Amino acid sequence: MSYEFPIDYSKVQEFARAVHADPQAHAGRDAVIPPTMLTSGRMIWEPQEQSGFRKLGFDRRRILHGEEEYIFHGPLPRAGQTLTAETRIGDTFDKPGKRGGVMTFAKMITEFRDETGQLVATQNSTIIQTATTGGSEEGK
Repeated sequence: MSYEFPIDYSKVQEFARAVHADPQAHAGRDAVIPPTMLTSGRMIWEPQEQSGFRKLGFDRRRILHGEEEYIFHGPLPRAGQTLTAETRIGDTFDKPGKRGGVMTFAKMITEFRDETGQLVATQNSTIIQTATTGGSEEGK
């Protein structure tokens, strides 16, 4: 299921400031986004009931961010655009944890398309669910 990610120029400015990007590079009503702004779009606009975390069944209290990659298939998105995004689950695999238990790794792939349906960007995320320790922290 897809969702819309409207890109507002004031949010581009706020995000650029927050990540200490050059403010002039992201200025104006049609400013290009800082590339990592796509993550915030997914975190804010993706409905919780269809989120990649929910699809995976991961316990959000045990999640680590493993890796993030952005592939842009043309110019960076700009303020004023509304992107349509859809996240799917890629490979999942387990590895033994260094402190015991099993860690589960999952790839989430989010595709962002412009108003014409053209693929604008692909975001590849690696999410890790840490192993349970079986100690007193379990279930908190």
